[in-house]
Amino acid sequence: MTVVAIGSIPLILVLGNSMLIPVLPEMQKELGISQFQVSLVITVFSVAAAVSIPILGYLSDRFTRKAIIIPALVLYGTGGLLAGLAASWFTSPFLWIMIGRVMQGVGAAGTAPIAMALTGDLYKGGQQSKVLGLVEASNGFGKVISPIIGSLLALLFWYAAFYAFPLFCLVSILLTLFFVKEKKQKKEPPPFGKYFKGLLTVFKNEGRWLFTAYLAGATCLFTLFGILFYLSDVLELQYKIDGIPKGAILAIPLLVMTTTSYITGSKIGKNMALMKKLIIIGLGLMTISFSTLMFFESLVPFISILVISSVGTGLVLPCINSLITGSVSSSKRGFVTSLYGSVRFLGVAIGPPIFGWLMAWSRSGMFLITASLTLVVGLLCIALIHVKKKKPNETADDSLFNKLQLT
Repeated sequence: MTVVAIGSIPLILVLGNSMLIPVLPEMQKELGISQFQVSLVITVFSVAAAVSIPILGYLSDRFTRKAIIIPALVLYGTGGLLAGLAASWFTSPFLWIMIGRVMQGVGAAGTAPIAMALTGDLYKGGQQSKVLGLVEASNGFGKVISPIIGSLLALLFWYAAFYAFPLFCLVSILLTLFFVKEKKQKKEPPPFGKYFKGLLTVFKNEGRWLFTAYLAGATCLFTLFGILFYLSDVLELQYKIDGIPKGAILAIPLLVMTTTSYITGSKIGKNMALMKKLIIIGLGLMTISFSTLMFFESLVPFISILVISSVGTGLVLPCINSLITGSVSSSKRGFVTSLYGSVRFLGVAIGPPIFGWLMAWSRSGMFLITASLTLVVGLLCIALIHVKKKKPNETADDSLFNKLQLT
């Protein structure tokens, strides 16, 4: 039940964006706004989260993980309720929806990244990688079911998804309260000055590979949400597919990614060499998929090739999660994993508007640029993440920083 409780936290986070993707075309029509404005529904949520995550990560290191997660979930649910009430009662609700989405974004900052740090606190060794794989799979499972849930709720009224957020948050709050038992801190946290100097040392010594890992995670989320935004638009405008069928089609690549994430997380353990290989293979599959998609417009071949990129994403994310979560001591883990979450959110934030602009410019150009990005990130991972050979006196609890080196 502890794993279920931890897994519910990133699940709530994912619903914040993915559940609204099928609703965006209807929202645009009902509110009379532009495609760029409707993409802001995703972007403001993600930018607010990206800005807030480092702050909440620091606070989770100062206090406890639960002391941040539970109020964050409350704020998240409240923001959804505000957006729903605005859509129900106001003649011009767009501004209030944006305010509600900002509140949700700030709340989201205290969910998945802190859950990763919490996992690092509670589990060690191969068990940690397995639980992190489950957390990423939960994240992916949320992406799978959320378009379907969003499409079902939209059958009631287009803003029904906003009212669902408080209910989902309540379930996660209760699970976290009753089933997550944190270890009491044995000593007082260091003052901010000492804490900050420690972080500077971490990034000075390990910054190149760490930021490369951050970039790889952000790239996966950028391409994922960008392609989903594109696919949602095409399904409705070109194929006239809406409602539950649309949600089910959007769920196909996400289901493949989730399954791959779960299998990857359960198999990698603490095998650093395997993690690096899977990251490179995953980015390679994404490059192949995106560079091929421009030649296919028919729906079935398009989806069939798109799932290749989903396999790649499912290989990359659990490995990146394990590298970053196990890289520092628990006293700084909240900030380091939160900064990773912040970068991931920026990837989500810029995905829809950039893909919206690229769609208007050139479909082929959109896929070529996306493929070039994943190729460059893959080459950076090859160059900057090096795995040291394991020494006989190393133990399973050794920091990953002792096992990774930079060129």
